[in-house]
Amino acid sequence: MNDPLALARPEIRTLAAYEHASWENGFERLHANELPWRAATDGTVAGLNRYPEPHPAALAARLADLYGVAPQHALPCRGSDEAIDLLVRAFCAAGRDAIIVCPPTFGMYAVAARVQGAQVAAIALLRDQGFALDVDAIESRCARDDVKLIFLCTPNNPTGNALDVTSITRILHSSAGRALVVVDEAYLEFAAAASLARSIGQYPHLVVLRTLSKAFGLAGARIGTLIADARIVSLLRSVLPPYAIAQPCIEAAQQALAPAQQRLARERVAAIVRERARLSAALAGLAGVTHVWPSDANFLLVEFDEPARALSRLREARLLVRDFRDRPGLERALRITVGSPEQNDRLVRSLAC
Repeated sequence: MNDPLALARPEIRTLAAYEHASWENGFERLHANELPWRAATDGTVAGLNRYPEPHPAALAARLADLYGVAPQHALPCRGSDEAIDLLVRAFCAAGRDAIIVCPPTFGMYAVAARVQGAQVAAIALLRDQGFALDVDAIESRCARDDVKLIFLCTPNNPTGNALDVTSITRILHSSAGRALVVVDEAYLEFAAAASLARSIGQYPHLVVLRTLSKAFGLAGARIGTLIADARIVSLLRSVLPPYAIAQPCIEAAQQALAPAQQRLARERVAAIVRERARLSAALAGLAGVTHVWPSDANFLLVEFDEPARALSRLREARLLVRDFRDRPGLERALRITVGSPEQNDRLVRSLAC
């Protein structure tokens, strides 16, 4: 089966998208019930008194160019979270379908599924193999007809490791005609690994998620990109509300994708990678740190003999890190984002007390 839409919910395949007001430049807008005057505080180029472009084509083209795909394969979203939600709503029927997740991993996959009423099949990463994929177990579970989405995060959050490409490829082959494979590459810029986005022509059931939140410093703008077969993009666009991405966010993303800003982003990523190595070595040398996991992301998963004490010391220094002690297999683990050199030095000093 080469048509990935055969996996979608039948009612979504036949859904008539909302008909928004026409979008034509050069006309005076008296058709969308907008106010003709700007707010006094409006500093945008296009004007906040006007609805943004329903599905921003120029932004989609810029993002497609950034990720090396054709524009028809790129769908801008409000962060990767919206892309995850769209996929679950379009492909999973409540009470019938299931997704596969590989914990410990990003929690929004399971949240989106449970909101939709879909089952969550959890197949744990293999800790003793550096949090590798359990490919045999994934393939066995996917053999059941209810699985519609397989979520793979690489580099994985919160463990930080890039997943083995050979394992992902094997899953892509075995899941063809059965499920979509969603590869979340939110942290890829910090890894020495190539994106799978250019493989969508080979695998129509492959979906890749990217974001400007991390490497481009636009977490507050909420700009993500879903990259997939053009048929999947078209289907999800019909589910996506019009005017979903706010005008200031569109403009912020377009500015961030200018050549000079892309160079700056690459420089900052390189700085984070250097700091990651320095911070990892410093933490590994501290008494009380039992393990620093290798990372391909902009954070480190660190295990302590007394994690509660480490948390207390960091709070005293006014530093927040993520507590993962409630996750199976991570009972002594904290996730530490790589900060500026000054922040990293302060963190190490706090833990060395």
